[in-house]
Amino acid sequence: MPADPHPEKNKLYYGDNLAVLRGRDSNGLPNIADQSVDLIYLDPPFNSRQDYNVLFAEKDGARSASQITAFKDTWEWNEEAALAYEQVVEAGGRVAEAMRAFRTLLGGSDMLAYLAMMAPRLVELRRVLKETGSIYLHCDPTASHYLKLLMDAVFGTINLRNEIIWRRSHPKGQAFTRFARNHDVILYYAKNAATVQWNQLHTDHDPGRAAQQYALRDPDGRAYQLTSLLNPNPNRPNLTYEFLGKTKVWRWTRDRMQAAYDRGLIVVPRDGKGIPRYKRYLDEQEGIPVSDVWNDLEISSGNEKLGYPTQKPEALLERILRASSNEGDLVLDPFCGCGTTVQVAQKLNRRWIGIDITHLAIGLIKSRLAASFENSDPPIRETYEVIGTPTDLSGARQLASENKYQFQYWALSLVDAHPTDGIKKGADRGIDGRIYFHEAHSTESRQIIFSVKGGQHIGVSEVRDLIGVLHRERAEIGVYISFEEPTKPMQREAAEAGFYTSKDGSKYPRIQLLTIKDLLEGTQRLEKPLHVRDLTFKKAPLSRPKRAENLPLPLTDESED
Repeated sequence: MPADPHPEKNKLYYGDNLAVLRGRDSNGLPNIADQSVDLIYLDPPFNSRQDYNVLFAEKDGARSASQITAFKDTWEWNEEAALAYEQVVEAGGRVAEAMRAFRTLLGGSDMLAYLAMMAPRLVELRRVLKETGSIYLHCDPTASHYLKLLMDAVFGTINLRNEIIWRRSHPKGQAFTRFARNHDVILYYAKNAATVQWNQLHTDHDPGRAAQQYALRDPDGRAYQLTSLLNPNPNRPNLTYEFLGKTKVWRWTRDRMQAAYDRGLIVVPRDGKGIPRYKRYLDEQEGIPVSDVWNDLEISSGNEKLGYPTQKPEALLERILRASSNEGDLVLDPFCGCGTTVQVAQKLNRRWIGIDITHLAIGLIKSRLAASFENSDPPIRETYEVIGTPTDLSGARQLASENKYQFQYWALSLVDAHPTDGIKKGADRGIDGRIYFHEAHSTESRQIIFSVKGGQHIGVSEVRDLIGVLHRERAEIGVYISFEEPTKPMQREAAEAGFYTSKDGSKYPRIQLLTIKDLLEGTQRLEKPLHVRDLTFKKAPLSRPKRAENLPLPLTDESED
């Protein structure tokens, strides 16, 4: 089986996941090798105008156009979508047949555009999945039935393991012409049903229900119940025999039945006249096997919430990773968003690859990992690498020319600042990012504001504008980030703004002029109070890697209990 070409570090890719999946590294090797991934979880966005990569909404709920730039055409049937459809169909096979059927059913619709986007990605995901691997596709009922048919075409109907129903919340409000909607669908497929890796999971018994079910007691007080030994399949000649005077189709082989009887675990009710039954003890049960209806997993009300609208609870990903992977396995999330899959994989000692198309998400994931594993050994930042983001000045200039908003997100990530998306400079707000902080032993919120300049021809007027915004916003520090070196008049104007003095007496320039080159090379950094509580992003709770339980595999022989 091909080995992972990059085994040494986890990977966080910036870019279109299809390009990443099909791409090659500097050595000419595939970014992600054939049959190298043990588990894939994906929550592909649908209807991006509402909920994809929108981390920072305005108070009135407005969404900035820049926040939906990444996939702005993906869900619209247009020339680009038609070309994607044609490429899938021309590749032939079952996927092409499915897409042609979708075209007949859906016509040139936004849903067809979405499916045309998903089809080649699912084909590539199947390529990288091991024969023992699993894929979990998370979606809502709007698209789940179409995606299930598409998954059938890519992976084969025989490899559908479960259609999982996850209750994402309690019903809210009233729906006057329908039932309240509160569930998502997770489609679980194996690469190969005959070889798929699987760990049976259990939940704890409900104490009240267990007391009812296990109401019988041994003389020593052990609780038990009597369960059937009859086989539900009447056509089992090899399991049809006489036992304790009863000829039946039994669940177990004769030897196993006799061994259980000798140990006192088989009871014949009604003074020996009934059908033999098995004595099942409560304290020997692992719990209730997890079913395909998950109504016990919700995002916690504490620090887990990061303000990301489509964020999934860590418990949801923990269940998936524990069921379908083991320590050291490689987990892939090609739409990693705020990084819950990455976070959980790190905690459960799995290797991981995350892909996202916005610097906004990449910056959030980096901050989340740093906050959650701040005391890890080795340091968390040394355990993964970010690929696809600018690493030199020419790359930064190219990004600025291609997409000014993604450039702003990336530049702000260099200083761990919060993008202030949706605030238009023409208004004249003049703020591209912020850092909020509290000094030690203080409840007063303070802030650093940022202005990012992607073009050229900067001058002293930009510094004066920033000083004006600093006063208007009552901020402590203002930072100007640009490609060009600040002119001497700009430096003088910044110096005249004076210093911010922190509680410990340390002084920091109120206006700081930083360049992209110096930030990349590490020769310049943001000067801010060190001993503060940084509130820029909602901080993820501290997390430590923990060992996954070695859960037993289910019995697979014909004498299965």
